Amino acid sequence: MKLINKLKRILSTIKYRLMSNGEYALEKGVILGARPKLYTRNFGSEPYLIKLGDDVELSGGVSFINHDGAVDVLINLFEDCQEIDLCKPIIIEDNVFIGMNTTILPGAYIESNVIVGAGSIVRNRLESGFVYAGVPTKKICTIREYKDKNMTLFDKTKCMSFIEKKAFYLNKYKEILK
Repeated sequence: MKLINKLKRILSTIKYRLMSNGEYALEKGVILGARPKLYTRNFGSEPYLIKLGDDVELSGGVSFINHDGAVDVLINLFEDCQEIDLCKPIIIEDNVFIGMNTTILPGAYIESNVIVGAGSIVRNRLESGFVYAGVPTKKICTIREYKDKNMTLFDKTKCMSFIEKKAFYLNKYKEILK
């Protein structure tokens, strides 16, 4: 019996490693919209309480926390708290980018057309049309202001192949990369 259980665990591990991040998220119960770009698998212990809209991009290291583990202290102290838990859903609407190593806390709600900067902690509602960053997140600027501020910095490389893009950037930064 122990050997069979060990084999089941090994096969399960192999299965999850072969899945795309989107397939993994669906398998865990995350509600996914169309065209997700998921570079994380950190969906916490209640992934079924996460809803992602269309065109949501999650960078590497993005983590979801749907529960407040601090209730364990109450469970240890109070008899009437033996069976308590505190879990809340996390909702992310359409066309949202979440930067690398961001943590999204219980009850967070991110409206459509939002950018969240790397390393942020999201704990409340983020309004549509803005860029947010920080610990906790703060409103930085509008999406339009972000575009206007960075327009001269953008490069038209999105449709290039890997080789073309590499050549473009190595040429652009050849003096810096010497």
